[in-house]
Amino acid sequence: MKIAQELRVGNVFMLDGQPQVVLKAEYNKSGRNAAVVKMKFKSLLSGTGSEQVFKADEKFEDLVLERKEVTYSYFADPMYVFMDAEYNQFEIEPDSMGDALNYLEDGMACEAVFYDGRAISVELPTSVVREVAYTEPAVKGDTSGKVMKPARIAPTDYEVSVPAFVEIGDKIEIDTRTGEYRNRVK
Repeated sequence: MKIAQELRVGNVFMLDGQPQVVLKAEYNKSGRNAAVVKMKFKSLLSGTGSEQVFKADEKFEDLVLERKEVTYSYFADPMYVFMDAEYNQFEIEPDSMGDALNYLEDGMACEAVFYDGRAISVELPTSVVREVAYTEPAVKGDTSGKVMKPARIAPTDYEVSVPAFVEIGDKIEIDTRTGEYRNRVK
């Protein structure tokens, strides 16, 4: 059993006897009210999506799913195609990919998650190395505290906050779970 605040994007849980995959989960704790989780999810059987608010400590049955090492092959509009070691192809919808779309590149090794023999989502390594495609030059003299600036990474043009010393062409390591800059790679 998992409580609502432990559910993340790609997790599968049972709701009213139907397996649901989490597309988005937002934890909210306000001053007076109890903590809640606003969740967007999709039924694995029917494909219908819905949005609901749960108490943060509400319990759900967590499903254990099959996982398989795959490699990203190509985008076949509207699906993303992955291939395993035996050259079997699996298609995954963009809605089920979550933040993985921000870091995906050709030939990237990932882990596909399956339910009843059907690929439902993909999980990336915890960190990836990407090249900075564009960033503003650092402002001279701005050394007070931890100075961050936006940078776009290749090949997806996803924007990440990086320290002021990072320049175009630098390779940086990014945490795929949080989307944060880790360090510069030589």
